[in-house]
Amino acid sequence: MKRQDFRFFHRLRVRWAEVDMQKIVFNAHYLMYFDTAIADYWRAIGLPYEAAMEHLEGDLYVKKAVVEFHASARADDQIDVAMRCARIGTSSMQFVCAIFRGDQLLITGELIYVFADPRTQTSRPVPPVLRGILEDYEAGRSVVELVQGEWAALGADAARVRTEVFIQEQAIPMEIEWDEADATALHAVVRNRLGQPLATGRLLTEAPGVGRIGRMAVIRVMRGTQRGADVLKALLAAAWARGDREVVLSAQRSAAGFYARLGFEERGPDFEEAGIPHVEMVRRR
Repeated sequence: MKRQDFRFFHRLRVRWAEVDMQKIVFNAHYLMYFDTAIADYWRAIGLPYEAAMEHLEGDLYVKKAVVEFHASARADDQIDVAMRCARIGTSSMQFVCAIFRGDQLLITGELIYVFADPRTQTSRPVPPVLRGILEDYEAGRSVVELVQGEWAALGADAARVRTEVFIQEQAIPMEIEWDEADATALHAVVRNRLGQPLATGRLLTEAPGVGRIGRMAVIRVMRGTQRGADVLKALLAAAWARGDREVVLSAQRSAAGFYARLGFEERGPDFEEAGIPHVEMVRRR
């Protein structure tokens, strides 16, 4: 196996606690590495695992797990855990796994999952929509959609994400979260193939030639998957297309680094909004 055989990689660093008396990774941890990586694989294909399996009315159970050792990883190694869905049967799916240190192949493996009824743990056919998502992802095709429009069309999905993130997770009062600006804003929503909204944001007019992006939110399980970046880039493109010369936003302090990586600069001192530290940021065309 070579790196080019895979589309998906999950990087991690070997921890001291995972090394045995031989000063190499204890063999059982490689299965844990595979399990950690496949959780990230579901994020990569746009599926928040628990909600997705509930929607599909099933769950996945490991039927077979194989690990083959070629070389050892050591403490502080940065390793890449690769995953590929290689085959989908009637009710099972085979994942081929590999662990690389740079280009060196350390471990290969195989995981076979069975899609089953969680109440009885009896197998069920893999749903066609799940089969299609897996096949399209491995073929390099998109597995999510980004749509833009008015609140009338996208409000239900945008509200679902914002309720989960701002009201339930961050305890922002409902009367602060909802405002009249939603009715005039351009909204963007990322959805997966199950129709589940994953991320959202909105674009307003701050002043002539100045746009304001706000209500940026990504559901917790999907953070770190570039879905938020997709929303931000789409709203920026819309702002430039309508002639804005700059775009401003109020970033939660903990998210300032995210916006900085996408070209925004801090402007002015920190301030508090809804009990959360914020900073004004701006990006010019």
